[in-house]
Amino acid sequence: MFPETIETDRLRLEPRWPENVDLDDCYRICSSDPGIDAVTEYVTWDPHETKKETLEFLERGRERWEDDEAASYVIRPREGEDGAGEIAGFGGFSVDWEKRTAELGTWLRERFWGRGYSGERAAALVEVAFADLDLDLVAVSHLPENEQSQRAIGKYVDRLGGRREGLLRNQIAFADGSVHDEVRYSISRDEWRGVTE
Repeated sequence: MFPETIETDRLRLEPRWPENVDLDDCYRICSSDPGIDAVTEYVTWDPHETKKETLEFLERGRERWEDDEAASYVIRPREGEDGAGEIAGFGGFSVDWEKRTAELGTWLRERFWGRGYSGERAAALVEVAFADLDLDLVAVSHLPENEQSQRAIGKYVDRLGGRREGLLRNQIAFADGSVHDEVRYSISRDEWRGVTE
């Protein structure tokens, strides 16, 4: 159901499955990559402590894909980009079929920040959600204090026709048991069509 390869001008996305990602490389990135503490500051997971944890992360990607719950991808820059072929990060969307909604999520390694990859990936995934999966809404959120995500998400949501909906209190639980507010944005299929057709 989900596309197994998505290519944009500068990125290639492939399923977050063990056979598509070198375990040692992924573990190094998820545990001790320069900047990993900055990466994990605003996400629900902590740096990986074991390769088993990394393998479970990759296997969960396959399980949720096969259950039609989520499409999670490894993000790699394409030929001609600095770091071509390397793991730049991971991203995708979960699907609530009853609500006909996809919820975007992503994280990029610090060395790949500031290149516009988040917005490029989002545009491709929004197109999949509306054109391929016939969903009605795409949502995305960030923690209120995450100013970098606020800028990136605000920019691409606006470009794709969506809007900021507001602050949802006590919306997201972290692995450490803490609960956080999040700022939510959404793009409807009609809004997206209005700016892309």
